[in-house]
Amino acid sequence: MPLLSSIVELLRRERIPYTCFRHVPAYTALEEAAVSHTLERCWAKVVICIADDQPVQAVLQADHIADLEELRRLANADVLRLAGEDEIAVLYPDYEVGAMPPFGAVYGQRVFVDRCLVGEPEMVFNAGTHTEAICMHYGDFAELAKPVVGAFGRPLAHRDPATHARRRRTSLRVLSTNGMDEVS
Repeated sequence: MPLLSSIVELLRRERIPYTCFRHVPAYTALEEAAVSHTLERCWAKVVICIADDQPVQAVLQADHIADLEELRRLANADVLRLAGEDEIAVLYPDYEVGAMPPFGAVYGQRVFVDRCLVGEPEMVFNAGTHTEAICMHYGDFAELAKPVVGAFGRPLAHRDPATHARRRRTSLRVLSTNGMDEVS
């Protein structure tokens, strides 16, 4: 699927500089950062939540998780929960589920950004598909999205690099049984 024309139109209309690139299919922010050779702290994942029955976007680094209680406070909501995939599909019919770009303001939705992303020279995020990404300066994103900045991201539990490498080698061995060359 080509980069969605609605995203291109929005960025051109607002005169926001960006680059777009394709990558192999990936379905988590950490996988997307890895396959696109992007630092995890620069890959911005979008978590869709429902705050008092209103959809909101929480944008944070790939290697962080959202502290929903902190986000609830920041959103000044009585109730906040993660949106279900069926809700996301209805909210963003033009995008693949889980590949929404962080432009919720275009839909009248509030956008919250974890403070860890503020000041990064560039941020990379899904362009509506699991195979395309957009790279732009954080400042340009903030000008367009008008996010509320807060501290709601928490680093993922410590990941042992050796364990990660073993998992990767194991998955590559599994791929090699399907006729692909084993890579070490």
